[in-house]
Parts: sequence; C-alpha cells; structure tokens
Amino acid sequence: MTERPLSGVTVVSLEQAVAAPFATRQLADLGARVIKVERPGGGDFARRYDTTVHGQSSYFVWLNRSKESLTLDVKSARGREVLDELLAGADVFVQNLAPGAAGRLGLDNASLTARYPSLIPCTVSGYGTSGPWADRKAYDLLVQCQTGLVSLTGTADATARVGVSVADIAAGMYAYSGILTALYTLAMTGSARAVEVSLFEALGEWMSQPAYYTRYGGIQPPRIGTHHATVAPYGAYTAADGGQVLFSIQNEREWAALCERFLERPDLVDDPRFATGSARVAHRDELDAIIAERFGRSGSGEIMEALDEAGIANAGVNDVQEFVAHPVLAERGRWHDVGLPGIPGVPGAMMQALRPPADLAGVSPRMDPVPAAGEHTERILTELGRTTAEIAALRADGVI
Repeated sequence: MTERPLSGVTVVSLEQAVAAPFATRQLADLGARVIKVERPGGGDFARRYDTTVHGQSSYFVWLNRSKESLTLDVKSARGREVLDELLAGADVFVQNLAPGAAGRLGLDNASLTARYPSLIPCTVSGYGTSGPWADRKAYDLLVQCQTGLVSLTGTADATARVGVSVADIAAGMYAYSGILTALYTLAMTGSARAVEVSLFEALGEWMSQPAYYTRYGGIQPPRIGTHHATVAPYGAYTAADGGQVLFSIQNEREWAALCERFLERPDLVDDPRFATGSARVAHRDELDAIIAERFGRSGSGEIMEALDEAGIANAGVNDVQEFVAHPVLAERGRWHDVGLPGIPGVPGAMMQALRPPADLAGVSPRMDPVPAAGEHTERILTELGRTTAEIAALRADGVI
C-alpha cells in the first residue's frame, strides 16, 4: 500500500466533545499519529453522550477512531512534564479547552510558539480568543442561535436546530484544513504557523449567503421547511400515495422542461408570473398550487420516473435508516469495519463506519479501532523513558 500522506506526522490533542476531535480524526485518517490526552478517571466527556453503539457513544466512535488515548492530569507538575515531553517531539498540537484554560496552562498559541518554534499549535474556541465574547462558553446550538442559523431553519410557525452539530463540524473542518495548510507551509518555508478557528466564525462563513441577502436585500430569507428560501420551485411535494419527492429547478432550460414534459403546461414557460427565477419566488404560492395539483395525480415512484425523463433532479425524502441502507454507500464500498473498546478481559465489538469522503488515488484511509480511555498510556510513557515503577507511581497518584 502507498504510504499515507501524513505518515510520520505526530499530533498531540488536548481535546473534547466534537470540533477538535473531528479535525484530528481526519488527520488520523491520512496517517498521522494522534495522541489524544484525556482526563484520568473517565476521559473525554463525549464518551458518555450516549451508549447506542455496542455500549459506546455514537459521537465518540465517529470522532475518535485510529487515535491513541493517554490519560494525564495536565494540571499536575508530573503530568505537565509528560505533556511537555510529548510537545517537544510533536508536529501539531490541537486544543479546544474551556475559555481561558489554555492560557492559564501556558498552552495558548503564543506561548507554545515561543517554546516550540517548529510546532504548529491549533486553538479551537467558541467566539475567538480575543474580543468581547472571548470568555463565553460556546456549544453547538448556542452558536447556531448566535449566527442566525436557527432563525432560517424550520417552518413559518417554528424555528428548529439543524439536526447535526453543524457549528462543531464547520469548526472542525476549518481546523483540519488550517492545519494541513500550516503543514504545507512548514514543509515549503520552514516556518510553523499557528492556527486559530472559532465555532462562531466557522459557522458564520457558512451563513454568508443569507447574510449578504439580508444585508443588501433588507429582509432575511423566509423559513419554509424543505423548500429553498430563494429559489423556486425547489422543495418537497406530496404525491398521491403520501410519499414526498423533492425536486429542483436551477435554470430556465429546466423550467421549460418541467412545464412542457412534467406539468404538461407549456403555457407556463413564458407566463410573466414564472418566467424568471425571481418571479417564481415572488409567486411561489401560485406555483406551488400548480405543482401540488400535478403531484396529486400520481404516486411518488411515477413522479420520480417522470421527472427523470424530463431531466429534472429529484429525490425521495429519506429517513436516517434509509440513508444507512442507501445503495450508493453499499455499491461503492463506503462502509468499513472499525473496532470498538471492550471491557477488561472482553474483546471489543465491531462497528460499520463510513469511509472518509475524499478519496486519494492509491491511498487507503486509516480506519483503526476507537481507543478505550487511557488504552495507550503505558506504551506512550514507556516510549518517553518512564520505567514500570514510575508508571505505577503516576497511576497510584492519579496523574494518569
């Protein structure tokens, strides 16, 4: 097998929850050695979010495969000595501690850059490490609210959170891409650049289109369920059998095909109420009534066939179980076995995990087991030169 792109890169991560672990797991996917530093006596609190995957947290198993787990009290002198030794040999350090905690420990980007000039430190924060909200806690849904995302999500009658941890995911993606950029810069110039990402600014980037629409249009896009706020028709409609089919019109050619071949209303192509994208949005209710009447005459399968024949992009509205069983995932081999932690003396179970979405020619992603809390502590400490007796003493004193 071709060597993975980040083989030989060592990442030390003082991480918890979602955003930072998502960034480091993707580095592990590419072959980096990721040493996850966890609290003694329980580890990352995301381990206890739920117990649905053979007794393990669905969040944790998603975010932490292929990592090594080291339990370590970094506030203790001996624990900090171990961490400093790890950082001296690391290429990247990632942390998403509570506001101010990294600074108090001397693990902020500026302190680490001064002590370890070749280390790439990455801070993932809630609202940034400076500014008026630097000391505020930030969780995913709080950030969804603060960026206005919740105000766009749901129906006209009620707002709703996005159904996945989208602020955490956005921040994790930008931390990942920022670290990759910093590694490239280090390789090309010899200069290590610190990386900082906030959940608020990461999701804010994803909110740019509605932000610009609102700022320059004077009104924010409406909340209309599965329908697109600024493109019409683009949404889910109910067929005669009760099934929902979502379809999208992106340009005037598709609009003409919809009218002529699906709606069987060629007179609508140049109807001034619907002749342009903006006109269709302005007359959405009238257009929706016409589409609903057509949907009411056919079952969902027949409607999808007719839309396919007209060259109109469409899809049924799946639930999560239908997504898991999707033929594209099965036939493209996207599911892979990943090992899970067991209890002492009992081997762990296996789970099916999705392969990373970016395929690199000739490179297989690393999909090694999810670690138990502290599973690799003794091995890592032995690598650092600690004796068996010293490791036992650290454990007895609660340092590891």
